Amino acid sequence: MARSLPYLESMTTAFPRLETERLILRALTLADAPRLQQLAGEREIAANTMNIPHPYPDGAAEEWITSVAETFAAGTGANFAVTLRESGELIGGCGLVIKEIHQRAELGYWIGRPYWGNGYATEAARAVIGYAFSRGLNRVFAEHYATN
Repeated sequence: MARSLPYLESMTTAFPRLETERLILRALTLADAPRLQQLAGEREIAANTMNIPHPYPDGAAEEWITSVAETFAAGTGANFAVTLRESGELIGGCGLVIKEIHQRAELGYWIGRPYWGNGYATEAARAVIGYAFSRGLNRVFAEHYATN
């Protein structure tokens, strides 16, 4: 199993692990970076998200993984690696931008193109929304592109 970021060892043990029928949502690790860059780097992913660049530059995945670990530690975000339960294969991401003062969060997610059409985004989003409400948030919202 891949190790977490060395300076956040305790954060990783505190990071929630969400399980659904077909998925496990867990903390991102630096070992996820190559797969994340490969999947998120596709033009169709960037075209349907606000914050994923195309082309996905080398080093950006590692930088983003480090930043989301820091936002979780600060209580302002929770970004999960979406993985297949049976194989552990990373297939996407799902997370929250948390505004604790307003007890709300914005939901964001993406699933790699090879996995589209299987209901994985819905399954992951339901798990993350459940997590949000379990931590006392009272509103979760998401925006979308009309073309998506």
